[in-house]
Amino acid sequence: MPGRKRCGCVSSAFPQILYFTSGHLYPTGSMAKRASLLQNPPTAGVATLKLTDVRPSDTGTYLCHVNNPPDFYTNGLGLINLTVLVPPSSPLCSQTGQISVGGSAALRCSSSEGAPRPVYNWARLGSSPTPSAGSMMQDEVSGQLILSNLSLASSGTYRCVATNQMGSASCELTLSVTDPSKGRVAGAVIGALLGVLFLSIAAFCLIRFQKDRRKRPTETYGGSDLREDAMAPGLSEQIPVRADSSSGLLERPPSASTVSTTKAKLPMVV
Repeated sequence: MPGRKRCGCVSSAFPQILYFTSGHLYPTGSMAKRASLLQNPPTAGVATLKLTDVRPSDTGTYLCHVNNPPDFYTNGLGLINLTVLVPPSSPLCSQTGQISVGGSAALRCSSSEGAPRPVYNWARLGSSPTPSAGSMMQDEVSGQLILSNLSLASSGTYRCVATNQMGSASCELTLSVTDPSKGRVAGAVIGALLGVLFLSIAAFCLIRFQKDRRKRPTETYGGSDLREDAMAPGLSEQIPVRADSSSGLLERPPSASTVSTTKAKLPMVV
């Protein structure tokens, strides 16, 4: 009897989607608003499940269980795998490794979404040639590109494209390879220039100091000054003595003090 048939559809992710019995459909669970039967009631013993607003999370195995009471010993079961196709999401590009001449670099590319699982391909942009196969190893499944024996010519922009049957998406990154030897030479040149600059400043300061010292005025002593013709303290002036031939007596020349005294005693004649 058609009114006695029961049909239940179950997903591996959700215990129960809908239940049909006695001519009535009962959607259940979180998919209740998106699940229905294509023919309600089922016709010719066919129950077709219809899902709207399909999402990646709807991917899974679905089971249809049919029985006809009071025959509980004979159950009809049907399984179907559902795969929701999703184009790749925008991948994320990153790089690791020693990005210098002679080193190696690992470029990675990964999409968080995509069904079926996307494959990845790397390419170098611009007119520069792509690295040789011997120095480049690519894994299309993991999205990793390994560049070995890097040179300055390895620098450039690289693009990763994630592709599946629903579409593609890409990302880019710029690889800059450095040369440590050039850095050491540049450091030595900078150090030499700084040394010359320091010596120049020191020489300038020394010359300036000497010029200022020469221009400084001579200091004079305050107090009593010594004269070249002054007698040292404690010494008496030695006055030469001459003999007078007429009188036979010794005569001493008058001193400066005697002369000044004599002049003072002379009357002033006007």
